Amino acid sequence: MLKDKNILLGVTGGIAAYKAPGIVSLLRKKGANVKVIMTKAACEFVTPLTFQTMSNNIVHTEMFNQLSNMDVEHISLAKWADLIIIAPASANTIAKMANGIADNMLSTVLLAARSKILVAPAMNTFMLNNVATVENLNTLRQRGVTILDTQSDVLACGDEGSGKMLEPKEIVDEIDTALTKKDLLGKRFVITSGPTVEKVDPVRYISNHSSGKMGYALANAAVKRGAEVVLISGPTSLQKPHVKKVIDIETTLDMYNAVEEEFNSCDVLIKAAAPADYRPKTYSEEKIKKDGKTDFESIELVPNPDIAKHFGNLKKNQILVGFAAESHNEIEYAKGKLKKKNLDMIVVNNIKREGAGFKSDTNIASIINAAGEVDSLEIMTKEELAEEILNRIVKLF
Repeated sequence: MLKDKNILLGVTGGIAAYKAPGIVSLLRKKGANVKVIMTKAACEFVTPLTFQTMSNNIVHTEMFNQLSNMDVEHISLAKWADLIIIAPASANTIAKMANGIADNMLSTVLLAARSKILVAPAMNTFMLNNVATVENLNTLRQRGVTILDTQSDVLACGDEGSGKMLEPKEIVDEIDTALTKKDLLGKRFVITSGPTVEKVDPVRYISNHSSGKMGYALANAAVKRGAEVVLISGPTSLQKPHVKKVIDIETTLDMYNAVEEEFNSCDVLIKAAAPADYRPKTYSEEKIKKDGKTDFESIELVPNPDIAKHFGNLKKNQILVGFAAESHNEIEYAKGKLKKKNLDMIVVNNIKREGAGFKSDTNIASIINAAGEVDSLEIMTKEELAEEILNRIVKLF
């Protein structure tokens, strides 16, 4: 969503300025155009040359530089930007913004701004919580400026508490969210993700290779497009996305019960998880020993509920999207599942294809609609595939 977007980054004085080049790097990798304005205090922490090299653009530091092409810079920059992000935003710059002071290049551009403005505060805990700063931030919020959270940690000054600036990836995610069209606003999604774990004894379990990356990509993308998302997640090592609610589960029965709790109030159920089809009939409270006895030579299994099929039979106005990971005849098998489980759409891939297997950051998928029409996609990241899936859900609405 950031490709060809014009992002103006304002960098103010503070130790967190060292993170700002990382913001530029990530924005450029996502295809955005980036220009940077630095205050004089910011130049004490990071050199303009660093930002000029990374952005491939002139860095603006002075209010009264010689005009180039007769552009009045503070006006032309304000017109150019699709979004302005101040990171780090010092208490001083926040106070200037709240009170309309325009005494340097950055504060003057902000006064002339006509785009979305995001502020990523970074300062000492006591400065952040000072009544003046709190009132200034509230004033900016009332004017439509988005104020990003801070982290709690040991700060550069040695104090411990809130005031640490978000990491570059988190800030770029916020920028992406702010610029994403909200075509899913008012819609409620339930998304299942990751594997399930069926315990055999205190040591062993039955599971699969699902990483949860696809479900998490869908959750992140849906939130950015305005949806309220409940993520039901099996065990993964992934960072939890900023969704309405995350329900952590272990077993397929746990997942079934969690979906049942949320299903009636959702508009869309996306079954991106890989729940275990079977579970051990009995659980051994003690570790099963390899002592030649028959109790470990065979484990009796019983079927788990088919979650997608169950809720496919129950759905009323909900949209139900399923996933299928196959090793051969994937289109044929997926069409069978589509019909059998009463799905509105199924996403299928062949796990043997390079770039399409479990734990990969990419996928090569085909999307089949309720009419059986197949749309085979090229290799793409799971984030890109998530957008393709959501685009088709929007059309179903």
